[in-house]
Amino acid sequence: MAPSLAPAKTLADLGLTAQGGRDAPITGIAVDSRLVKPGFLFAALPGTKSHGAEFIQYALRMEAAAVLTDRAGAEIAAAELATSRAALIVAEEPRQALAYAAALWFGRQPETVVAVTGTSGKTSVATFTRQIWQALGKKAANLGTMGILGDFQGPLAHTTPEPITLHRVLSEMAEAGVTHAAMEASSHGLDQFRLDGVRLKAAAFTNFSQDHLDYHADFEEYFAAKAGLFARVLPEEGTAIINIDDPRGADMLAVARRRGQGIVTIGRTADADIRITGQRFDATGQDLRFVWDGQAHMVRLALIGGFQAENVLAAAALVAASGTGAQADIVRALGGLTTVRGRMELAATRKNGATVFVDYSHKPGALASALQSLRPHVMGRILVVFGAGGDRDRLKRPLMGKAAAEFADLVIVTDDNPRSEDPAAIRAEVLAGCPEATEVGDRAEAILRGVDALGPGDALLVAGKGHESGQIIGNDIYPFDDAEQSSVAVAALDGLI
Repeated sequence: MAPSLAPAKTLADLGLTAQGGRDAPITGIAVDSRLVKPGFLFAALPGTKSHGAEFIQYALRMEAAAVLTDRAGAEIAAAELATSRAALIVAEEPRQALAYAAALWFGRQPETVVAVTGTSGKTSVATFTRQIWQALGKKAANLGTMGILGDFQGPLAHTTPEPITLHRVLSEMAEAGVTHAAMEASSHGLDQFRLDGVRLKAAAFTNFSQDHLDYHADFEEYFAAKAGLFARVLPEEGTAIINIDDPRGADMLAVARRRGQGIVTIGRTADADIRITGQRFDATGQDLRFVWDGQAHMVRLALIGGFQAENVLAAAALVAASGTGAQADIVRALGGLTTVRGRMELAATRKNGATVFVDYSHKPGALASALQSLRPHVMGRILVVFGAGGDRDRLKRPLMGKAAAEFADLVIVTDDNPRSEDPAAIRAEVLAGCPEATEVGDRAEAILRGVDALGPGDALLVAGKGHESGQIIGNDIYPFDDAEQSSVAVAALDGLI
């Protein structure tokens, strides 16, 4: 992060208490010792491979005024700290302490901020929320997997940035006049307290299925991280939007109720506050009927996939819970929602009417949902091209294969982002779940073969990478865009180039 332009504050101003009750003026905050300047607060945080305390000596050489760490960190750097004049803050949860300090350091945030968590749907819900706000005349943006989009734009290295970057960005957005922001809350971000200090008015839960077990020890730890959005970050006066159709919806609802938060439920059950009562699908979208506060509504959505109903209504509920717009105005805005890039995106159409869609689904549940949701829109067969990422949860690979075999008519297994792993070994693990599938290692060739196999009324789903514009092989990133490759394949096979 670049040095802050905020005015100097003291440790006390940042809610921090140093050993011995010392206070000290602070000129900036950093988690990277290379960015420390005289007077900075250096946060030495525990990591999965090393402890940031190993770099305290370098921060002190750069004249850091204070060091924030945990007990283990204080012990690692005890010798350097003993001979330094820097103030030492030892916290049980240094990441959380840093998040609150960053919020106080940067100060400003958009007036209205909401967040969404869940295994799938976060990007769509955040984007739809931003689009509704904009339709209502608000200056809005959304932050997440695709960076910052809307009335303020920029890249992000993580779905949920680390606290210093996050609060700097929120401050810059507010300075630029953005009044409404929708955030994606990843399990990593929640587990590492990155959202703490963000002043939320509402938060939504979409769904829960297998993912990130390379980071979380088990399903319960993964769920507990997601639940942190309601158990810790969203204040008691905030509103929780819960998809109660999901098997873990009732558990998340219980978390919100224990906090005394306002509750809005979404689902198909009779007791849902926003109840889906009907969907009708065609090749270009769907008609959605739902009941909200006892009033029935019918809207046309130019969106593919039945699951988009839950995403759209979660966004509508977030907008309403944020106090923006009357219900009738919010409902009217739904018809103008546009597909998020790489989320059930129509990438190309063949001369015979067959379609090619690109989707980010890279988890078993998400892939199954994408294929199932595509079925009502398709008169012919469904084909799928997909793979699994390297250096990620290996347990999900055969499950993805199984989902593809169950819900698609023709399956091609290819490479995703193999990273440091052997691509053939990854494909073999996926193929264990779909042994009848065709294996094509080269992703461009796999897409070409899938497009070539399309007959009239068929549809091809290219899954896994969505909006990504590169393929990670080893330590290198090669240009690769699923939508672009799909379009090129269609043009080549239909004689357009």
